[in-house]
Amino acid sequence: MTVRDLRAWLAARPLVADALFAAGLYAGQAVLWALGSDLVRPPDSPGTALWIALGLAPMVVRRRWPLVAAAGVSAHSIATGVFGLTYEGVAILVVTYTLAAYLPLRTAIVASVLVWVPPLVVGGLMGRHLDATVPLTLAYFLVVNTTAAVIAFLIGRIVFARRRYVAALVEQARTAEQNQQTLSAQAVADERRRIARELHDMVAHHVSVMGVLATASRRTLRRDPDAADEALATIEETGRTVLREMRRLLDVLRTEPDPYDPMTPHPGLSSLAGLVEQVREAGLPVTLTTSGEVDGVKPAMDPGVALTVYRIVQEALTNVLKHGGARATAEVRLDVGNHWLALEVFDTGRGPARGSDGAIGHGLAGMRERVALYGGTLRTGPRPGGGYRVYARIPVKEDVHG
Repeated sequence: MTVRDLRAWLAARPLVADALFAAGLYAGQAVLWALGSDLVRPPDSPGTALWIALGLAPMVVRRRWPLVAAAGVSAHSIATGVFGLTYEGVAILVVTYTLAAYLPLRTAIVASVLVWVPPLVVGGLMGRHLDATVPLTLAYFLVVNTTAAVIAFLIGRIVFARRRYVAALVEQARTAEQNQQTLSAQAVADERRRIARELHDMVAHHVSVMGVLATASRRTLRRDPDAADEALATIEETGRTVLREMRRLLDVLRTEPDPYDPMTPHPGLSSLAGLVEQVREAGLPVTLTTSGEVDGVKPAMDPGVALTVYRIVQEALTNVLKHGGARATAEVRLDVGNHWLALEVFDTGRGPARGSDGAIGHGLAGMRERVALYGGTLRTGPRPGGGYRVYARIPVKEDVHG
């Protein structure tokens, strides 16, 4: 067993540790008496040895039951003063230290006073200060014992304060570690949601377009080969676009750049016309109406806001392709102002389907996350008379608070 293991074993068993401590003090006193002169050596008798051992006995329970130890030491000291027996004052000092180191301040003060005052009063009244090897005056007797009591008590309070301070530091470190773990978990969750949004918005749209075109080409392959060939060419180009987008996303994940680094090309407001044209080629009649500065994005606009607008339009039109039906039409309206932009996408279809548990799909959840990221608002829902509407209002400047 190593020293560390022994200390841990004794720390878990305070009664055993204090019993060994009391036995060690008794053995040390015996050695000092054996090496000392006859003037300081106590009477050599079994009764004296037993009485001194009884004086050290309360130390065994000093940490488990400090008040019991205080009562035992006080009683032993009083009896010593009354009967004039041999006494060594180590136990009363150790118990006073223990009271100050383990108990609240008020309780420690009261217990220490009860430990010291009755024996001093009894000893003074019985004149035990005159029984010393060198007779002492009463004042000297009281001052010396009071000073010893105060020193032992102050040492105990210093240890008490240090333990509280260390415990506070440990608690702060534990809290800081928990906060760091929480922040790390939140960062991982946010990054996973961001990647999920990018994958969903990027892949779902193109795959939906490819699915619609594949269905159309299969139906027209025999009666209109040219139209089928054109649809297959669009599928081919869309597939290449998906691969490029996937490679770009993988590069972002490997190199960890800023997700909205201006040096990294991202679709924005100027790409809306191409997106609408792509959806129109897939068979969905779509019109795009814009007002404000769209082709030349305002310098104050965060590139992430422009990407958010693009992704909302992409997701909304993809939902129309998937769920709107064969006769659905759609319209996109974008108004870019000095402080806010307003985006509205509505259609005449059936609207996005809900899951088996009634929850909205990942696309609508991704829209809300994107808009909330920039302090905007998003409203989605069926339109009166049929169809579905997606409306977003997003600040285009960081100093806008609504």
